[in-house]
Amino acid sequence: MASITFDHVNKSFGNVHVLKDLNIEVGDQEFLVLVGPSGCGKSTALRLLAGLEDITSGAIFIGDRRVNDVAPKDRDIAMVFQSYALYPHMSVYDNMAFGLKLRKVAKQEIDKRVKQAAEMLSISQYLDRKPKALSGGQRQRVALGRAVVRDPTVFLMDEPLSNLDAKLRVQTRSEISKLHQRLKTTFIYVTHDQTEAMTMGTRIAVMRDGILQQIDTPQNLYDRPGNMFVAGFIGSPSMNFFDAKLSRSQNGMMVDTGGFGVPVPQALQADLGKYLDRPVYLGVRPEDIHDAHWVPPGTDVTAPFEARVTVTEPMGSEVFAYLEKGKEFVGRFDPRTSAKPGQPLQIVMDTARMHIFDKENEAALV
Repeated sequence: MASITFDHVNKSFGNVHVLKDLNIEVGDQEFLVLVGPSGCGKSTALRLLAGLEDITSGAIFIGDRRVNDVAPKDRDIAMVFQSYALYPHMSVYDNMAFGLKLRKVAKQEIDKRVKQAAEMLSISQYLDRKPKALSGGQRQRVALGRAVVRDPTVFLMDEPLSNLDAKLRVQTRSEISKLHQRLKTTFIYVTHDQTEAMTMGTRIAVMRDGILQQIDTPQNLYDRPGNMFVAGFIGSPSMNFFDAKLSRSQNGMMVDTGGFGVPVPQALQADLGKYLDRPVYLGVRPEDIHDAHWVPPGTDVTAPFEARVTVTEPMGSEVFAYLEKGKEFVGRFDPRTSAKPGQPLQIVMDTARMHIFDKENEAALV
C-alpha cells in the first residue's frame, strides 16, 4: 500500500498551463476524489501520476519513491477509464487475465485471482462471455476486475461511470465504495459529478483552471466552502448567491440584499465588523430556504418576506421551488408546501447557515 504526493507539480502543453503548482498529499488507503468542471486539470493530474504524460516541473511520489522518471508499468498502479477498453475478441476471463499473462504470472495464480475478483464483483457467471454480450454495467465491472487482479498499490479511476445510465451509476458507485473497503488500497477517482464525489470520497479535492481550490472531507466542503466556486460547485441544487451589503441594524448587523435582509448571528458580528458598509455576496443553500408555514423546529429564521413562485418540481420527499425576489433562486421545501407557480409565497431563511463571501476575491468571510 502507498501514499501519494504531488509536490509543486506543473504541467504545460505548449503555451497552455494546465496544472499550476499542484500540491496534494493522499494518505495510504485513502479514497481521494478529484472533482471540477471539464478542463480543470483533474484528468491530467491522474495521467501524470500514471506516467502517461511527462511532468513539466515538480515531483510525484508513490510512497517514498519519486516516480517522475519511472515507466508506467513499474509504478504498481492500475487504471480504469471512462471507456471500458476491453478486447472484443476475448472472453471476460481472458480480458481480466491478460495483464497477468504479460507479466508471466503462473497459470494457477492467474486462475485464482480472476475467479476471486469475479466473485467479488458478481460477474462469475459471465467469465465465458464476450464483451458484446454484456450490458454497460457488466462491462464496467469487468474493467474493474481487470484492475483488481493486478493487486496494485494504487487504483486510478478516470470518470468510470460516465457511460452508465442513472440507475447503474448509483449501483456501480456503491460497488466501487465496497471494493475500496475490501481491498484497503489507495484510490484516486476523477469525476465532474459532485454527487459521486460527495458519496464516495473520504476527501475531495476541488479544482478549477488547473488550480486546487480546496481539499477537505465532503461534509466540511459542504458546510465550510473556502470560496464561492467551491460553494456553488458542491451541492445540488447549487447554492444561491445574492449581491448584498453588510449594514448596521437594531440587533447589531444585517446582510441587506435590497429585496430582503438577513440578520447576522451575534457570534459572527465581531469577525465581520471590518466589512461594514462594503459590498459582499450572500450565499444560502436551497435547504435553508423554507416556506414560512413549514419551518423545521428549532430553526432560527429571518422575518417572513414575500417572493413569487415561478416553477415547482415535486420530488416526493421534498419540493424544489424556484422563486423570484429581484432575482431567481431556489428553495427545497417541505412536501406539504402550498407553493404554486405564479403565486406569491411567504418564505424565511435559516440565519445560522448563511455564507458571506468577499465581493473582490470571492473568498469566504464566515
